[in-house]
Amino acid sequence: MGTLSYSTTISIDGYVNDADGDFQWSAPSDPVFDTHVERMAAVSTEVLGRKTYELMRYWETDHHDFSPAEEEFARRWRKIQKVVVSSTLTPDHVAAGRDRLVPRLDLDELRKIVADATGTVEIFGPTTAAPAIRAGMVDEFNFFVVPKVVGGGLRALPDDVRLDLGLAEHTIFDDGVVYLRYAPG
Repeated sequence: MGTLSYSTTISIDGYVNDADGDFQWSAPSDPVFDTHVERMAAVSTEVLGRKTYELMRYWETDHHDFSPAEEEFARRWRKIQKVVVSSTLTPDHVAAGRDRLVPRLDLDELRKIVADATGTVEIFGPTTAAPAIRAGMVDEFNFFVVPKVVGGGLRALPDDVRLDLGLAEHTIFDDGVVYLRYAPG
C-alpha cells in the first residue's frame, strides 16, 4: 500500500503560476533541484493532468547538456508509473506500457492506485489534486515556497478546503526558497 503525496512549488501568495500562466519564476536552484531528486526516490507512481504530463515529457529523453543531477532526475522519472488524467489526450499520446491514460480520476480510482502502489503516489498539479485534497486523502503535502509574490494565477490549494496540518520537515535554502513537508494533524 502506498501513500498519497501532493507536491508543488508555490509563490508566497499561494500560486503555482501567475495570471499569464507563467511559472518560470519557480525554476529551482541547484540545491533545491537536488532535494527534488532525493524526494523522487520514494515515488513509484505519478498522477498528473494533461498539461503537466506534456511539460514533464521533457525528462523522457536524454539531453546532451544535462547535469548529473538532471540525469538522475530523468532516470528516476522514467522509472515511475504515470497515470495521466485527460479527457482530450488519446492513448497514442502516452508512453505505451508504462503510462496509463484515464479520462477522469474519481476518488475510488485514486484509492485503488494508492492501494496498489509500492511507494509514494505523488499527485502533481493543483487541478488534478483538488478532489483528493477536498476528500482528505492526501497523506503528505510538500511545498517549495519561492520568495515571490505573483498576485494571481492558479492557486496551489482549493479555496474551499480547511485542513489542520502538522509540520513534519523543513529546509531553508540560501536563495530564500523554503521546503515545507506537512502531514494532516
